[in-house]
Amino acid sequence: MRWKNSRQSSNIEDRRGDSPQQASTSSAGLLRLVPLLMRSKGGRIILVIGALFFAYQYFTGGGNSVGIQQSQSSKTAPIQLNDENKQFVAAILGSTESVWNKQLAGKYQPPTLVLYNNITHTGCGTGSAQSGPFYCPADQKIYLDLGFIDELKKLGAPGDFAFAYVIAHEVGHHVQKLLGTSDKVSQLQRRSDKRTANQLSVKLELQADCYAGVWGYYVNQQGMLDEGDIEEGLNAASAVGDDRLQKMAGQAVQPDAFTHGSSQQRIAWFKKGFKSGNPRACNTFTQP
Repeated sequence: MRWKNSRQSSNIEDRRGDSPQQASTSSAGLLRLVPLLMRSKGGRIILVIGALFFAYQYFTGGGNSVGIQQSQSSKTAPIQLNDENKQFVAAILGSTESVWNKQLAGKYQPPTLVLYNNITHTGCGTGSAQSGPFYCPADQKIYLDLGFIDELKKLGAPGDFAFAYVIAHEVGHHVQKLLGTSDKVSQLQRRSDKRTANQLSVKLELQADCYAGVWGYYVNQQGMLDEGDIEEGLNAASAVGDDRLQKMAGQAVQPDAFTHGSSQQRIAWFKKGFKSGNPRACNTFTQP
């Protein structure tokens, strides 16, 4: 991506190096790019299914808390305040601000993006890097541990545009919050059984993928994309499909347990947004 001459957003809160003495992680209220992932000592990916799925917990008001202890000696080494990764994130966030300011005709209120390491406090509880990047509707902030760059590589989705897609997806959740979509879905979820709740969660996630595609359409028009960038984005969308993650976890594919959509669905909706450049084409709730 040609991002180095782009405007960098000032809506960055850098908490890297902070070391909370004690916190509890919760799956409630966090809109994540992927379901909760953990790695065993052998490096095998474990996909946590059921009560820990973010969407079902968010929409039903639940949450599973696990205490985390950190000693003072575990404090992270000082972080370079304006390193290249931070500049990249600020440039991508700045590009989303430019796109959505135009698309929402002056009604757009940009989110703050928080950079952190390991765990951090949020308006939705305590967020963990273990769960990947996420958006908290309660404080309208995106939370990002830069270690997810390496996680994407392990999932088979390297490249700067792949990581930019992650940021654009979480900004898509912020757009849903501003438009009232996520609140409406939350109300429906509370009146639904688990299977229906999961289906609504999938629609919400696929719409965020489509919104990421809309962003991609405009940054491509602005000349920010290099050859191969779109393929990186499609690889990223495929890598975080529920079916692929279930297979990587050594499980049978269970469509009723999907909360984010299959790889094919995520690719299709990203493409829809990218080809149209029109947020109105992203109505996943009325289209199959």
